[in-house]
Amino acid sequence: MSSFAYFLKESLTGFTRNLSTALGSIVTIFLSLLIIGVFLVGGLVVENVVSGVENEVSIAAFVADDASQSDIDQVESYIRGLDGVASVGFTTKEQALENFRSTSTTDIIDALDGQNPLPASIDVELSDPQLVEQVADSIRNNATYQKIYGYDTVDESLKYGQKTVEKLFTLTNYVRYIGIALIVLLIFIAMVFINNTIRLAILARRKEIAIMRLVGASNGFIRGPFLMEGALHAVIGSLLAVGVLELLRNMALPKLQSALPFLSFDVSLNMFLLIYVALVVAGLVIGLLGSALAMRRYLKV
Repeated sequence: MSSFAYFLKESLTGFTRNLSTALGSIVTIFLSLLIIGVFLVGGLVVENVVSGVENEVSIAAFVADDASQSDIDQVESYIRGLDGVASVGFTTKEQALENFRSTSTTDIIDALDGQNPLPASIDVELSDPQLVEQVADSIRNNATYQKIYGYDTVDESLKYGQKTVEKLFTLTNYVRYIGIALIVLLIFIAMVFINNTIRLAILARRKEIAIMRLVGASNGFIRGPFLMEGALHAVIGSLLAVGVLELLRNMALPKLQSALPFLSFDVSLNMFLLIYVALVVAGLVIGLLGSALAMRRYLKV
């Protein structure tokens, strides 16, 4: 306990002695962790939105008007056995026209002149939207379905928003990669600032360190105050980031939800608490690692 009190006292002394540099280090950690925290929250929001869109991904396999019921049943049975398929339904021509009427204007309905140009369809709901291409390819290559597809070609008879789905999955992958790169960059910048701050503290106390070595102080005793100082910067910076994120949670997110009700900004309190703990732990790791690297280079202990 006496050593801990000494380390804390010396770290506070170093903090006040190099106040401007220490504040620069704290602000850098604060901004880095705040950006990381905002990105994590934003990532959860994007994940909610993407999950909602992905859950809407389904496949409509249109069938010809003269398709026999036995062939339709055979295709449905085949689709149910595919990986990633949650359920299989069937929409008749009459149901398709009724659905079309409920979403179209009267002028369009009148233009049909009592005709029903819409084909029946086998409707496929997916348990794993990422497998939509695989499921569609399996249906496309099924010999029975190739006999009963509803349009000119089998490709035209399968509808699942091919281009939209492809762009959606590509976008989500890019967002994840960019996020990882940004987090790594911000952590590196924070470590550089802490490294420089501790280096200046070491240089300012080099005579005191030399005297401590002469009287036989251990390497751990010499390292202690500098590690404590780095940890102090990190804790202050991370707590500031947590405080700002908490303000954003209580003030900004409700306003965004009101302004954009069609998007889900619902991030649970438990997830926020997990992010807060992760930021404090990350701050401590950054502070201790930055300090350790500075001491390894300049103290040689």
